[in-house]
Amino acid sequence: MARFFNAIFFICLCLIPTNTFAQAAKVVKGQISNYYIPTTHERIIKGIVTDSQGHPLDGATVMFFASPIHCNTDIEGRFELKGSDGDRHLYVYYPQKKLYNKTLQLADNDIHIRLEDENRILPKRYQTLATRWYDMNKPSNRTFCNPVNISYNFEPYNNNSKEGNSFRSTADPMALVYKNEYYLFSTNQGGYNCSKDLVNWKFIPASFQRKPTDDDLCAPAAFVSGDTLFYVGCTYEGLPVWYTTQPKSGRFKRYVEKTVLPAWDPYIFRDDDGRLYLYYGSSNEYPIKGVEIDTRDFYPISKIKNMLLLHPKEHGWERFGMNNDDSLTLAPFVEGAFMTKHQGKYYLQYGAPGTEFKVYGDGVYVGNSPLGPFTYQKHNPMSYKPGGYVQGSGHGGTFADLSGNYWHVSTCMLSLKYKFERRIGIYPAAFDKDGIMYSSSAFGDYPTYSAVDDIKDPTQRFTGWMLLSYNKPIEVSSTDSIFEGRYADDESMRTYWAAKTGGPEEWLKMDLGKIETVRAIQINYYDHHADQYNRAMDLYHQYRIYHSIDGIHWELVVDKSNNDKDVPHDYIELNEPLQTRYLKFENIHVASGQLALSGFRVFGNDKDKLPLPIKKFNVVRDKKDPRNAMITWQKSLKAYGYNIYYGIAPDKLYNSITVLGTEKYDFRGLDKETTYYFAIEALSESGRSPLSGIIRR
Repeated sequence: MARFFNAIFFICLCLIPTNTFAQAAKVVKGQISNYYIPTTHERIIKGIVTDSQGHPLDGATVMFFASPIHCNTDIEGRFELKGSDGDRHLYVYYPQKKLYNKTLQLADNDIHIRLEDENRILPKRYQTLATRWYDMNKPSNRTFCNPVNISYNFEPYNNNSKEGNSFRSTADPMALVYKNEYYLFSTNQGGYNCSKDLVNWKFIPASFQRKPTDDDLCAPAAFVSGDTLFYVGCTYEGLPVWYTTQPKSGRFKRYVEKTVLPAWDPYIFRDDDGRLYLYYGSSNEYPIKGVEIDTRDFYPISKIKNMLLLHPKEHGWERFGMNNDDSLTLAPFVEGAFMTKHQGKYYLQYGAPGTEFKVYGDGVYVGNSPLGPFTYQKHNPMSYKPGGYVQGSGHGGTFADLSGNYWHVSTCMLSLKYKFERRIGIYPAAFDKDGIMYSSSAFGDYPTYSAVDDIKDPTQRFTGWMLLSYNKPIEVSSTDSIFEGRYADDESMRTYWAAKTGGPEEWLKMDLGKIETVRAIQINYYDHHADQYNRAMDLYHQYRIYHSIDGIHWELVVDKSNNDKDVPHDYIELNEPLQTRYLKFENIHVASGQLALSGFRVFGNDKDKLPLPIKKFNVVRDKKDPRNAMITWQKSLKAYGYNIYYGIAPDKLYNSITVLGTEKYDFRGLDKETTYYFAIEALSESGRSPLSGIIRR
């Protein structure tokens, strides 16, 4: 009988609103210790409900939000609603009247509620229209623009993303070819992405997360053997090795129940002879390690060797800090090992000095066997992008496309809401005639010809479409707090414009200043006041873009009003050039939170002459610390920015630094014992200036 009573008492407690337990006393009786008796005070709200003319409304429903407590008004419109002092959010409903929705104060116990006539606006159902410039159902596929436009997952609800700090992120990417398609893997995505052209990516759900706040798969590694794709994450405790012959299904079996080695940031390399090698490590104290593993159970079968360690006293770009300028906080990190074999040589890549910095890059050591010994390549870092809209290019991997051309996929810094808030970039890469491995990032955040085109020279991947939107006049529908419209075109991914809502009333207008030839548009959303955590499959963006010659008469250019995809960095390549001066972005739906844009970027060309070569270009290398150099030049009147090139020979100026809004650059990324060659070009809306004379330092 006692157990029956206890059960009934427990059921009754379940009906108590959860907010009452904040003021409840815990009662312990015998072996039962989970009973709570409410100690909150009863609250009675009385009042009358009338229409806008003061006539009482009979049968209006008065209720507390998210509560079963409710009552109806009598013929005189009167009501009496019982609750607790935690019940403050009041709803009142009556047919053809606006819903009353208000949070009450504790003193609001006798109230008069007037309901206005309802004038409900039903949500619009859009039919997407094709234009001469763009058809959503038949998009052009030749070019793409970094950051890669994939459905970046939101951080789980954990200590990194406390309430009100929802953000997207991924990092530590690698890509491979499986059955003539490209697969992109990266940290904590609840799956991975697949593409036929490096332009259009489809997300494939494949989660291995066990607890809501856990990582899913951090820094995953994958490789192909025959018709089988193997997949593993990084861990200090051991994880399964999964395999599948149908990766598009998202279904995997376990090949190994638990790995043996504490492989953080792993990469598994399958050599031409079928032997497997594991490279791993992420530390500011311990080196990258390498070992041969058994193909049957992934057990180590060779000695574990130290592959490489950072030498920041010799290599300036390996120093810690946003500009390699922090020698006090922490020692730099070496991580993200990756192996590429080319013409019998083994290229062991690694990331440094920290993923939260714009100078994050990938270096490379070269050897004649999978476990070395390895020699530091004189041209380093091989992947580097400290300037421009997208910054950082570290912890990545190099892969060959279906035409045999190389690409380097890597981590881009954002680090706005959280230091490990990141994106992904893909850059053309190659090996020169001397076997030097390099990637080209000079226009790494501009429209780039994709794997659809067989282009051998990485520098020829740039379309020639220049930036037309930098610091142009902008008007916006509304502004939330300090997040002004000017931040939508300042070429910084770490600033953004935010509107007051996420609804269809929000818009942005840009004046290009004169009639320009527009070839592509990139819309970079940011998640402002988002409330999404982890993966959801119902996230999408919808919008329309119009153009005008005079700012009065508008014509539709891009219609994505019926889009069902999550496109946080959407990129639109126009089918034909658009001659226009004004562009207008009209929001329809955002994935979560309020409308926010970190970059409304427009690409094309104007008809002005190319800028002249830069004058007074100079590089002063620090005599006390040759890892540093101050670079200066004379301002170009027609230029909006500059590309500084440097390398280890006049014909090997492989690395580039994009600089906007200034005529100097404090460079701290040089190797101490290496002689370098420098040149510079001006960037304008009409194109690029001829390269300056080359300086040897």
